[in-house]
Order: sequence, then C-alpha cells, then structure tokens
Amino acid sequence: MRRRLALLVAATTSLTLIAFLVPLALLVRGVAEDRATARATADLQGIVPVVGTADVDGIRLTVEQLVATSGRPVSVFLPDGSVLGAAAERTPAVALAATGTSLTADLDGGREIVIAVGRPEGTTVVRTVVPRSDVRAGVARAWLVLAALGLVLVVVGLVVADRLARSLVRPISDLSAVSHRLARAELGARAEVPAGPPELREVAGALNHLAERIQVLLREEREQVADLSHRLRTPLTALRLEVEALSVPAERARLAAGVDAVERAVTGLIRQARWRHEPAAGAACDAAAVVRDRVEFWSVLAEDTGRAVRLSLADGPLPVGAAADSLAAAVDALLGNVFAHTDDGVPFAVALAPRDGFVVLTVSDAGPGFGAGVVERGVSHAGSTGLGLDIARRAAVASGGDLHIADNPGGGAVVSLRLGPPLTRP
Repeated sequence: MRRRLALLVAATTSLTLIAFLVPLALLVRGVAEDRATARATADLQGIVPVVGTADVDGIRLTVEQLVATSGRPVSVFLPDGSVLGAAAERTPAVALAATGTSLTADLDGGREIVIAVGRPEGTTVVRTVVPRSDVRAGVARAWLVLAALGLVLVVVGLVVADRLARSLVRPISDLSAVSHRLARAELGARAEVPAGPPELREVAGALNHLAERIQVLLREEREQVADLSHRLRTPLTALRLEVEALSVPAERARLAAGVDAVERAVTGLIRQARWRHEPAAGAACDAAAVVRDRVEFWSVLAEDTGRAVRLSLADGPLPVGAAADSLAAAVDALLGNVFAHTDDGVPFAVALAPRDGFVVLTVSDAGPGFGAGVVERGVSHAGSTGLGLDIARRAAVASGGDLHIADNPGGGAVVSLRLGPPLTRP
C-alpha cells in the first residue's frame, strides 16, 4: 500500500509539474529572446538619428563605436548600394526594409534586426544580427533551476506520501496481527483503537467486538458440551450397574469394557470442553499400548461376527503426541467403521509401525471401499453420522500428523493415520 501511494503521489506530482514547468520553461526562453532582441533594437535605435542626418564618415564612425561596445555585427546599407560597417549580403529582410518597413527575422545563426531610416537620397537600412548565444543566454541555467525545483517538489511529495502511507499502514498491520492471533486461538488479543481515519477506528472496534463474540460463543458451546457430557454420566452409571448384575463372566467383562470406553470418551469431552485455550503442549501416550487394548476389545465382536483379525504391532513403546483417550477414540472410530460398513465375515487388518519420524497406524479391510466425499465432516453415504473419520483426522492433526484414505487395488479400504512425536514445552 505504501508503494502504491508513493507511485500515485509521484505520478500526480510529476503530471502537475509538467503542466506547470513546461509552459514556464517556454516562457523563460521567450523572455530571454525578447530581452536580447530589445537590447539589440535599442542599440540600433540609438544610431538612427546619426544615420538619418550625418555624412558617410560620421555614420561609419558611429557604427564602429557601436560594434565595439555591443560586440554584435552592425551593417548600414546606403541607398547607393554601398555597405558601411560589417560586410554582409542583402537578405530578403534588408530588401523588405528598403521599402520602408522595419522588422525582425529569424536566421539559422540567431535573429536578424533591420530598421529603415529615411535620408534625402533614399531609404537607408541599418542591420544587426543577434547571435543564438545571446538569444538563449541564461535559458539553460533557468531550465536547470526549474528542473531542480521540480525534482525537489517530487521528493517532498514522496516523503509526505510515505509518512501518510505509514500512518495508514501501521494501524492496518496492527489489525492484521491481531486477526492472525485470533486465528491462532489467542482469544484475548485485542486491537488498539488507532488514531487514524474513522474507518480504521471502526474496523478496530468491529474486530474487537468479533473477538468478544467469539469468546462468548465458544464459552457457551463448551458449557453446552460439558453439560451434555455430564448428563450422560447418569445413564452410564445405570448401565454399569446392569452390566455388573450379569451372571456370565465373559459377557460381563466384555460389556464392562465397552462401558469403560464410553465413560472415557465422555470424560475426554468434559475435559476438552473445559479448556479455555488450545490443549497444553506435552500430550503423549504409548500408541502401541492403546492400539493393542482397543484391538483386543474389538476382537471379541470380530469373533462373534466371523471376522478374521490380523494385528501387526511394532515393538513398543511407540510414543506419539496425542492423548490416550483421543487416540483410543480414533482407533474406535476406524474399527467401528469396519464393522458398520462391511458385511459380517469380512476380515480386516491393523498395523502399527514407526516410519520417517512418525508412527503410522493402518487399518485395512476387504469391504466395498470408500466413496467420494467420505472424509467430509457430517457427511456419510452409508447411513452413519459421518463423524468417525473426522475424529481420527483431528487426532492425527493434533499430534502433527495427517490422515490418508485409499482403496485397495484388490478391493477394500485402507486408512492410514500418521501420528507425530510428542511435543515438549520449551
């Protein structure tokens, strides 16, 4: 913006100066020409009385004195055709002046001045030539002064424009910095009301109002999620009591594990809803332990539905930058999708291994594969909520990784969850 304002001022100032200085330069040249012509004409007018009344010797002496004092050639064309003073040919201007007309004409070497003087024997013509050096005397210096003045005015205009642009750009840069801080979830960032134009003050006020509104909306959303999660505690408690009343130990253990998983998810929601800012750095867990635990949980259901499970875990521990409950929710979401979107008896595989500084969790199955837009949050083409893969993606991104989905060449789906290493506080 500063550059554009400077260019605008430079262009405007230059055009204004051109419109002003060019006519002034031409005027200076015209004044110099007229001044030199007037001086030469006055010199000739001074000898006109002598030329009109004196004899030839008197005229010759007067002309020689004028040439010596003025430094210009002076010629007197007598009616009999003789020439006194500087030798010169009869020019068209001299011929015209012989008819009684005084005039000034331009020559290649300067300016020619001829004056007709009446004598008893006829018209005498007095002629002089003003050299171009005299005609343009002082013009180059005046033009240099005008050019320097124009340059100074352009520089002054640029300096003023730069200060003006700086007074406009600095508040805009401050507003941009505050908006970037808000984008990084620094919700306490506020813009100082600038002392610039009223439009900037209005923008700063609107940005501060937006930040306050964001804080209010986030606080209300957190409280609503926390309240909803807390309400789930009551039916979970009742469900746990029902599970504990089961007489079959295997069924009781399997259902109790499911209730524990739901309770962990609810606890995680409450804790996340209470966060006032971004999660603290340093969240970490052993991915191998979490994945092994969740696969063991789902293996019971896989056995009931006739699914073969192939588990490949690298030797642990495999620390990742994600909380245990978050990673467990991601694994549950991926394995839940396998059970929800493939038929009974379809096998699946789970692999966990370090790769290029990350820990990669891969879940693959032999089902129908994915359709277009399956990773879009809240969108599903199979009748589900469409949030499962998004939960897994957010867990990966929070750890510094990402989510990648693809179809197996031989059929089925492959989901790769790349988890970054734990982050440490500086």
